[in-house]
Amino acid sequence: MPGPIQSIERAAAILRLLARGSGRLGVVEIAESLELAKGTAHGILRTLAGVGFVEQDRDTGKYQLGAALLHLGSSHLDVNELRSRAINWADALAARSGEAVRIGAPLEGRVLVVHHVFRPDDSPQTLDVGGMLPLHATALGKVLLAYDAALLASWRAAGPEAYTRRTLPPSAVARALAEVRRAGWAAERGEMVPGEAGIAAPIRGHGGIVVGAIGVSGAEDRICEPSGHPKPRLLEQVRDAARAVSRDLVASR
Repeated sequence: MPGPIQSIERAAAILRLLARGSGRLGVVEIAESLELAKGTAHGILRTLAGVGFVEQDRDTGKYQLGAALLHLGSSHLDVNELRSRAINWADALAARSGEAVRIGAPLEGRVLVVHHVFRPDDSPQTLDVGGMLPLHATALGKVLLAYDAALLASWRAAGPEAYTRRTLPPSAVARALAEVRRAGWAAERGEMVPGEAGIAAPIRGHGGIVVGAIGVSGAEDRICEPSGHPKPRLLEQVRDAARAVSRDLVASR
């Protein structure tokens, strides 16, 4: 087994030092406290500042813990923030695709629907906001499972339920998630509700972490080609919307 990585150990020591103190510390103070060369300490601090783990005071040049590090205490992005950043893009996706749009985030081993835009026609529809969907039988859920190892482990431990004859068994879900990671999107076809299909793509926050998913859903013949593959037009629209929401989230940070 390879040994510990010295630069990571030093970065962790700097973070502990800053967390222990009540005020800001300068490069020289940090270097002396940890018996590091000034140049080494400065290089590590510059890297930590680049990812938001430390912040430098413009007037004094001293460092303190950054907001991005403090935010790690929250396991998930605030769903209200996710919804507020995604609303306009979800509305646009519904208008372009002609299908219902849902945005989901992980909660208690399920998919929480944080936003739902009705299909833009006069058909009767039910608002899904606040509803909980299964992870393995929906496109939204597959996206979340594919990029969250802890969520996947808890899902496996819970024992997935079969909703239709097309609901994937655990062995097939594992293969499907590998394909989601390769392709960057997920699909469902009659796996939760017979005759319904969906497409979803990941929404990424700061650092590229997947914090949610956005997708379209509707009748199988409208979402999929006769071959069963998602229609390319819809797939591209979903992916475009996911990228747009992700850009807004990162910019807001």
